[in-house]
This record gives sequence, C-alpha cells and structure tokens, in this order.
Amino acid sequence: MQMESQMEAVKVEGFGPDSGVEDLGRCVDEISTTVSRLEQRVNDVEQFYLTTDNMELTITKSASAFKEKVKEKQLTGLEKQQQEASQREAAALKRMQELMRQFATILRQITQHKWAHPFMHPVDVEGLGLHDYYEIVQKPMDFGTIKSKMEAKDGTGYKNVREIYSDVRLVFKNAMKYNDERHDVHIMAKTLLEKFEEKWLQLLPKVAEEEKRQAEEEAKAELDVKLAQEAVHANMAKELSNELCEVDLQLEKLRQIVIQKCRKMSTEEKKKLGTALTRLSPEDLGKALEIVAENNPGFQPTAQEVDLDIDAQSELTLWRLKVFVQDKLKLAGKCSEAMVCNNINNNENTIKSNSKRRREISDALTKNAIKRNRKLSPNS
Repeated sequence: MQMESQMEAVKVEGFGPDSGVEDLGRCVDEISTTVSRLEQRVNDVEQFYLTTDNMELTITKSASAFKEKVKEKQLTGLEKQQQEASQREAAALKRMQELMRQFATILRQITQHKWAHPFMHPVDVEGLGLHDYYEIVQKPMDFGTIKSKMEAKDGTGYKNVREIYSDVRLVFKNAMKYNDERHDVHIMAKTLLEKFEEKWLQLLPKVAEEEKRQAEEEAKAELDVKLAQEAVHANMAKELSNELCEVDLQLEKLRQIVIQKCRKMSTEEKKKLGTALTRLSPEDLGKALEIVAENNPGFQPTAQEVDLDIDAQSELTLWRLKVFVQDKLKLAGKCSEAMVCNNINNNENTIKSNSKRRREISDALTKNAIKRNRKLSPNS
C-alpha cells in the first residue's frame, strides 16, 4: 500500500558524488526531520498500547498530523459502528416500549381496583392534618405522578420498566409505613401490593431477558470499539515500520555517497591515528574497535588480543575513527586540565594552611620568650 508519509521521505537519488557539502548537509537535515516525525508517531502508537485498558484513543496533542491520519482511517469503521449502534438502540427502545405497554396494562388493573382511590393522588398532608408525614415518608409517591411520568415526552420520563416498578411499590410501602397495621389504608395498600407483585412476576422473565440482552449488546459494542482502535493502530505500526525501512535505505544510499566523497588518508595521518588509539582509555578503545567491527564482520573487538591493521581499513572507517579519537582525547584533555587545576588549588590551600600554622607557632614561641624574660628581670 502506498503511504502518504512515504512521499515525504528524503530522496537522495539526485545527490551524487559530485554534490557539495551543502547538499550533504541538506540531506542529513531532511532525514533528521523525518526521523523526528516518525519518532513522535511511534511514541503515539506505543502510548495507545500502554493505555489500551482505558478503552479510549490516546493521542498526544502535539501529534496533530498523526491524529488526523488516525481519524481518516477510523472514519469508515466508526461510521459503520455508529450506524449499528443506532440500530441496536432503536431496536432496544422498541422492545422496552413494548414491555412498558404490558406494564401499563398491569398498572391499569391495579388502579381500577375499588381500593385504589386513596393512592391515586398525592396525600393531602395539610388538609388531613398529617403534620409528621414528611418526617416518616422521605419520598412521597402516587399513581397520578407515575402516570404523568410515564407519559412525559421531555426526557424526564421513565427509562425502563424497573423504574416504574420501584415507584409503584413505593406508593404502597409509604402507606404501610405511615399507617398502623390495623388501619384501613394499611390493609388496602398491603392487599394491592400483593396483587401487583403477582402480576409483576408474570412479566419479570421478559424484563430480565431484555436487561441481559442489553448488557450483552453494550459489552459487544465496547469490544468492537476496542478492536477497531487496535486494528487502526496495528496498521499504523505496520506503516511506520515500512517508513522506517525507507529511511534506512536512504541512509544507506547517503552512506555510500559519503564513502565515495571521503579523501584518502595519508600514511602520516594513519600513523598518527594508530598512535592516538593507544592513548584512549580501555572503555573508549573498546568503542573504537566496535567502529572497526561495523565494516569488518570477521573482526572480533572483544577478543583478548586484537590485531588492528590500519592500512586494511576503509576510508570511511578511518575517518570515523579519527573523529571519535579526537573527541575522546579532547574530552580527556579537559578532564586532565581540571584535575591539574584542582591539584594546584589544593596545594595552594595546603601551603596557605601550613604558613598560617607556622605563624601561629612562631607567635606562641615569641610570647613565651617574652614571659620568661620578664620573670628573669631584676625588677620583677
């Protein structure tokens, strides 16, 4: 698959052995820029997999280009998922409406009972002088309120059958709670509650089946979203891998061109390089030998005895070694200078300290001599 980002990849075909240093620098800068972009996108994909349990797409704000690409690839899948989700919601709503219709039939049978009239409207607390009613009943309820809520079209209505069921039970429970067991209202409420529970048990299996179905559909929808996101990022990871391979190819082409442009190192320069290698620390010498091994598969940089033939090395290896050795020896020189300065400072401090101590001893001896002279004086 041809990727848009590959079109942005650095092309070095037009950069040949006759090109100048400026062209070389331009190619290096362009490759560096491309690598930086790819690194950011790799981090974004990695971040997604680290936060997969959150069930949401995690993309850093700075990666706007990558974010847009993810959106484009997700668009078709998300539109399809949204369409399927809408269809499922519509079907679930239709099934729930049917359950509510059946529940309304049960409620109508209860409210038509001859003992239902005390529960049809809110309790007239003031008219009946029930001054402690709200202290005992925390949530008043009546069939008139339930009916209004069932018919509401402004989004304040019941969402499912169980909500209506709970309010109907609350009507009877409130009456039984406030009134004594021997009170007519308590007896009427208890009787109607029993009749209501009998009818509810007939509808309950259908309600339970619908609730289970909705839970399964919601779980499946969440899983589909997660799988879609993972598929998108798997594709992104594959594309990034291809783009990184493309960069590797460009770097290899650039490397070959650099090799062609390297001037040959003179015999004197090779001799100086060999001498400089012996001045490296064991750790830096090991790194230098690793540079040699990169272009010499048979060379063993970690062997106990290493035979390095400077004349047998490629020009690229020689120049890489020269730059590496110069940097390390320059850094070692700075460290040595710092150590020398520290030693000088320490010596100066020691000299000053010794000088001060000698003065203190001399002053003490002088004072003692003066005291002895005073004791020996005839006037004392």
